[in-house]
Amino acid sequence: MRAVVQRVSRAQVTVHGDVVGQIGQGWCALVGVTHSDTETQAHKLADKIANLRMFDDDNGVMNRSVTDIDGAILVVSQFTLYGDASKGRRPAWGAAAPAPVAEPLVVAVVDRLLALGLTVETGRFQADMVVDITNVGPATLVIDVD
Repeated sequence: MRAVVQRVSRAQVTVHGDVVGQIGQGWCALVGVTHSDTETQAHKLADKIANLRMFDDDNGVMNRSVTDIDGAILVVSQFTLYGDASKGRRPAWGAAAPAPVAEPLVVAVVDRLLALGLTVETGRFQADMVVDITNVGPATLVIDVD
């Protein structure tokens, strides 16, 4: 599994003009799934996102997690994280898991984050989403879980 995690002061997802998920300070986590991913990996990714220390402490050092700041997480599924643009100009999507495999694993990430006591909002799986974020820093990290 793969996630692009962005530190945000706010984030929201809109589908056909309707806001389906929104948060204040926290993470916007774009989550991608490949064919071999499992629920164990989904939980490992969620644990990593929950405990990642990229928020400033009182000394201005990135030393706090989203839990430490009482923040929230906006999880957005994104199959394009497994796009391959190594050949030509049109990316190939073969490494991205199909929807019946990917959706339950994205839900497993969300469920694990909720079980850890975090506030979580989501996009809508397979929808044409507009993701609006205010990236602070900017601070962005790519997390791969094998």
